[in-house]
Amino acid sequence: MSQDAYIANAMALVDGRMQRADIGVEGGRIVTVTRERHNPRGLPVIDAAGMSVLPGLIDLHTHGAVGIDVNAADVEGLRKIGRFFARQGVTSWNCSVLTDTPGQTSWCMGQARAMIEAGAYDGARLAGVHLEGPCLSVEYKGAMPERLLMHEASPELFRRYQEESGGHVTYVTLAPEVPGVAEMVSELTRLGMVVAMGHSGATYAECEACVEAGVRSVTHLGNAMRLFHQHEPSILGIALERGDLYAEAICDGRHLVPATVRMYLNAKGWDRIVAITDSIMAAGLPDGSYKLGVNDVVVVDGDAKLAENGVRAGSTLTLAQALRNIQAFTGCDLAHAARLMTENPARLMGWSDRGRIAPGCAADLVLLDEHDQVVRTMVEGRTVYQA
Repeated sequence: MSQDAYIANAMALVDGRMQRADIGVEGGRIVTVTRERHNPRGLPVIDAAGMSVLPGLIDLHTHGAVGIDVNAADVEGLRKIGRFFARQGVTSWNCSVLTDTPGQTSWCMGQARAMIEAGAYDGARLAGVHLEGPCLSVEYKGAMPERLLMHEASPELFRRYQEESGGHVTYVTLAPEVPGVAEMVSELTRLGMVVAMGHSGATYAECEACVEAGVRSVTHLGNAMRLFHQHEPSILGIALERGDLYAEAICDGRHLVPATVRMYLNAKGWDRIVAITDSIMAAGLPDGSYKLGVNDVVVVDGDAKLAENGVRAGSTLTLAQALRNIQAFTGCDLAHAARLMTENPARLMGWSDRGRIAPGCAADLVLLDEHDQVVRTMVEGRTVYQA
């Protein structure tokens, strides 16, 4: 389908609430949002009666899906992931590269660059690369291979990865207690990376130093990190206390039980939690044996764990399911749940043309039926998935 369309009779997420709206799309951008049908240019009409229209969903942290692991994905593999994500209502995603050898990480940078710079295709837009490591805690490594973790930060290595990616590393996770990390944050920010902290046993003071240096988010809050103690609030404490910090949340009911999701939202408000999947190659596939980077993973009843020790290793979650989960966990409406995977991640990343339905924004849209199942996904006005 062309980039021009007129979406009529919709209940759309506009200005923070679901309301009756018609949306005009031309040249891949939203040009009009009106309450009365107004299509003077005679654009092709999409009748959205009985549907909900949201900004396209954004997944900032995922390691793969449908049998493809990001650390081993060539361009076609990345496109396969993106096609699956489009079926889940996702229009933008970061490919998360698990800590790996420098050589393999460099190869991943090249594949992501080629994918991004090739432009439009029939799937969700690859927005950038998320480097999860290698400057992470050994104690809270989770699924990170210990032998590949760095024990001192190297700005030169990150500069190299950014150059190899063509400037497309958008997001990075670091542990504040690794020597040199706090001093490196401003440099990574200058290079165009949004810096998050996670996989960490850092003290509150170590975390605070990194926040003052420019850290803006916390990676999968509550997982693979030192937990709260009244005498040492640590990374979990600063994440919940500081209103200027965003926090990722894996809303699958396993990594975080519903009460924890509610606590996070009560503590931070609905504008600072970012729903992610942290999905692995098993997403969209049945139980079985899979890979996560260099690790062997076994999935039982949809729960992914390392084969060697049973530590949870990513998820099989999709953002479409997370959208429904958040409503079930909290009793909130669709508009509130959608904010966690549209407006919030876009604001965190500085993507001012995404995450909202407003004139001038990219026409990244998802249409849902009455059960919040994805019916159609549009990237810059092009239909990349239709049920």
